[in-house]
Amino acid sequence: MYKYVLKRLLYMIPVVLGVAFLVFVILSLTPGDPGSIILGITADPEDIAALNAEFGYDQPFLIRFINYIGDIVLHFDLGTSYQSRQPVINDIIARFPNTLVLAVLSMAAASIIGISLGIISAVRQYSVLDHTCVVVAMIFASIPGFWLGLMLLLLFSLKLGWLPSYGAGSLKHFILPTITVCMSSAASLLRLTRSAMLETIRQEYIRTARAKGASQKRIIWKHALRNAMLPVVTTLGTSFGASLGGAIIAETVFAMPGMGTLITTAIRQKDIPVVMGATLFLAVLFSLIILIVDILYAFIDPRIKAKYQNGGKSRE
Repeated sequence: MYKYVLKRLLYMIPVVLGVAFLVFVILSLTPGDPGSIILGITADPEDIAALNAEFGYDQPFLIRFINYIGDIVLHFDLGTSYQSRQPVINDIIARFPNTLVLAVLSMAAASIIGISLGIISAVRQYSVLDHTCVVVAMIFASIPGFWLGLMLLLLFSLKLGWLPSYGAGSLKHFILPTITVCMSSAASLLRLTRSAMLETIRQEYIRTARAKGASQKRIIWKHALRNAMLPVVTTLGTSFGASLGGAIIAETVFAMPGMGTLITTAIRQKDIPVVMGATLFLAVLFSLIILIVDILYAFIDPRIKAKYQNGGKSRE
């Protein structure tokens, strides 16, 4: 198992480098330069050129990219923001906890709602509850996140005044953004769990367990659910990783100081070190989450763990 983990960690190096190069290319192709954006287009061209030279933006593309990667590898330095003149890591440390809390709450709510209703819907297939769950899941899967966030904002903040409409000062500030982010994920999990459970409970070993007199509760929770959770775990891992950088809509609608708003603001200001540092941070984090999901497979499905062990013995 440790060889597999080491191999996956080594695979992360070209992935992160590829993400860094792609983002750097896109930022370099966008119009404008940091000096003009900071000083304004009416500023003296010499002042703009001097500021760009201070940032190293007057150098060729490859030289700037190599220097940036070199600072990360040799000094673990993500650079300095063009706007605030502060280390990028400080902005990440200040914003990431809000995004992490939002992602954890959203995935927890989506898991509880989606997996629970998916199991019930599969067990009671073709019932009124099953049809209701499927229809509701389709509705929430098709609703745009920004529209749902705005409707929640208008109802619970402006009309009823129950919840705050912006910021991230307390747990109340996360309720509406969590609902906005989790509903589409819960709808996807419900449909996936239902499909996986229906496929699993039709297997031969489930019929054998019923023939031996096992109770329906034992069949569902001990035999069917464990095998049906494999695709669900994959979806949970990827959804959680994506929500760390993909909750831009919720953070924008509810004015939350998170990673999404940090990146979008930095893109508008062409603050390349902030965009690069935040993107690489999220790319590494996403890769680690996918690695954890793959390791969890071995604990959910003993066949995968045996494959790793047998593979290691055969190489030895």
